[in-house]
Amino acid sequence: MGRALAEASPRARAVWQAADDALGVGLSRLAWEGPEAELALTANTQPAVLAASVAAAEALGERGVTADLAAGHSLGEYSALVVAGALGLPEAVRLVRRRGEFMQEAVPVGVGAMAALLGVDLAAAEEACAEAAQGEVVSVANVNAPGQIVIAGHRAAVERAVKAAAARGGRKSMLLPVSAPFHCALMKPAADRLAPELERVDVAAPRIPVVRNVDADLTATAEDVRPFLLRQVASPVRFTDCVRRLDQEGATAYLEVGPGRVLTGLVKRILDGARSHPVEDPASLDRAVEALGGRGA
Repeated sequence: MGRALAEASPRARAVWQAADDALGVGLSRLAWEGPEAELALTANTQPAVLAASVAAAEALGERGVTADLAAGHSLGEYSALVVAGALGLPEAVRLVRRRGEFMQEAVPVGVGAMAALLGVDLAAAEEACAEAAQGEVVSVANVNAPGQIVIAGHRAAVERAVKAAAARGGRKSMLLPVSAPFHCALMKPAADRLAPELERVDVAAPRIPVVRNVDADLTATAEDVRPFLLRQVASPVRFTDCVRRLDQEGATAYLEVGPGRVLTGLVKRILDGARSHPVEDPASLDRAVEALGGRGA
């Protein structure tokens, strides 16, 4: 994760070094060499993904490409706030490590689950969850794109909701291989534990607006940073609304920084004709810079 870009970009490599120093462990070694099972622990995955994402943004900056707006998906909101200057990188990687620990420990393994509901709209997904709850927790966790909703909660309730969604025209709905039921009411213990950690973190007014997950409104002041990150833990990620807000604010191109290309595809599903480019390695960096008319190496 992120090794090739770090080897090609001094600024990207500096991000990984800063993350290693902040945590006092070899996060870069773990991300680049494994073991995979250790990297898959959410307390390691979250800071590694954040470092990879910020490193990719720094590599773009080296090539003359900087953002006018920012947004993220779940953990990605922290990366967006770092890029925007609202959070410092060392504090952010330490914070998301704790966030990962708290989220993993909030629900015993096997008690919770998440599932993707494909082919149903938000209203149908909410109806399926209401029908399936039966005294347990199940609710919408991610609104990713039209026809792609993720739900979370108690495993049995999630399984019932998958069946209820199928009865409403859902197709290929499936349980997801995740370690905890993120972004639902079962995460409240994690939010409670994260609150004092957030209070200890220095925040600043972002240099560019950041569209936040909870309500797709703008974080533009330092006072907005902590409360909305706290609410995010047990609230749905409204990614579809976030992308539409970016469009309303005048965004003309979208860059997905960090590992994977899922968000690039989601943006294109949300906005017809969107110019969306992933940046996760030197080759994709070159393509994105060329597409946006930035300077070469």
